[in-house]
Amino acid sequence: MKKRPNSNYSGIVFKLDKVMAEKGYSKNKLCVKCGLRFETVQGYYVGDISRVDLYVLAAICKELECNVQDIIEYCPETVKDTRKFDFLR
Repeated sequence: MKKRPNSNYSGIVFKLDKVMAEKGYSKNKLCVKCGLRFETVQGYYVGDISRVDLYVLAAICKELECNVQDIIEYCPETVKDTRKFDFLR
């Protein structure tokens, strides 16, 4: 399965699609079980979010019986330009 970095090329790759497939969950089933909006799950599923909500992440991990690192991975080779983060140093 191809890894998809999110749209800002931050180096963060979301693997929720893989975990859900392994556990036999659809997006609708995960929404119902976690009490989340479909758009929220869809964002994590396709990696199209800019801020991670810890409540959402905890609910997903609890329901899928997995760890955060099963869903999110840092891939430094996908980072496009880190100069915009110079203020963090």
